[in-house]
Amino acid sequence: MRVAIYARVSTNDQNTIPMQIKRCREYAKARNWNVVSVMKDIGSGASQRPQRADVLKLARARTIDAVVVWKLDRWGRSTSDVVATLEELRELGVKFASITEALDFTTASGRAMGGLLSVFAEFERDMIRERVKAGLEHAKSKGVRLGRPPLVRLKEKEIKAHFKKSKNISETARKFKVSRRSISRII
Repeated sequence: MRVAIYARVSTNDQNTIPMQIKRCREYAKARNWNVVSVMKDIGSGASQRPQRADVLKLARARTIDAVVVWKLDRWGRSTSDVVATLEELRELGVKFASITEALDFTTASGRAMGGLLSVFAEFERDMIRERVKAGLEHAKSKGVRLGRPPLVRLKEKEIKAHFKKSKNISETARKFKVSRRSISRII
């Protein structure tokens, strides 16, 4: 089995990458897996993980059969991110192993754990959705107007005055950066 090892630290002053790689190599060696790539990222956040993106490219190109990480939180930034990428790897036929948590998705118990992770990710999405809905309802109850501000209605007098001079809907629409239909409604 061809394996890519992925290691990440959040800041430059952390120095666990060599240890992460060593443990992942030992794990792969114990299973007679061939390490074909070792990727390392330094930094937190989604935009600072170019090497993880490269691991996913290798998976999509079918040049690896498995991904090994030291710890699951090194792979993803949130439950939903982890589940989404694990699901993509599964669909590609690429196995995943996180050695610290003993999550080896090449085994039946590991795949069962993956199912549980997806349940928790769905729960997390539902909780976020409920909080957003509650916040919107609270704002509405306080009289806050939601949505895009009615800029066209705020400039109605200006629009009518401009159209009166130009007599051209398209020109008026361009000047106020709105659709011709909005201008038609006003005039």
